[in-house]
Amino acid sequence: MSSTRVLILGTLLDGPLNGYQVRRQLEMMGADIWANVAYGSIYHGLSKMADEGLLDVVESGKGGKTVYALSDDGRFEFYRLLMPFWYEIKPIVDPFQVALTFMDRLGKPDLLAAVRGRKEQLQMAIAMTERALGSKQRHGAPRHIDENLKLNIGMLKAQLEWCEDAVQKVEDDELP
Repeated sequence: MSSTRVLILGTLLDGPLNGYQVRRQLEMMGADIWANVAYGSIYHGLSKMADEGLLDVVESGKGGKTVYALSDDGRFEFYRLLMPFWYEIKPIVDPFQVALTFMDRLGKPDLLAAVRGRKEQLQMAIAMTERALGSKQRHGAPRHIDENLKLNIGMLKAQLEWCEDAVQKVEDDELP
């Protein structure tokens, strides 16, 4: 199931939009960060879902912008795809886990430098994300959008905690 597909369909629940407006709505929600939405895929997705009958073209040609509206089939498809997201636990694919897999291939100084460097990056990411809390509402996003940021902060903090523990273990020759 494509998250981008659900995001596009869900964005159109509030009414017809063109591709640029869909993109702006997703940016306002921060989907570029937490959902890894490739914005070029929005336009392709809109066209494909219109071909599938999930979207209706309500306006075409004005300035080259096509306006799409959710069809009844599209509304059904949105809920059909959305509900499993609430119940399915799927692994989070993170390249950092690849690095962890091969931590034994690094010498102690390099490993310590890498983990300490990651700690600094995590601390900056946490601070930046915490500063973003509440800012989306000033641009019209619903307040529950902050819950994505709070979840992201929690995951970053968990990784930071692991890094702090790992530094001590590497220094004490308990890792790798």
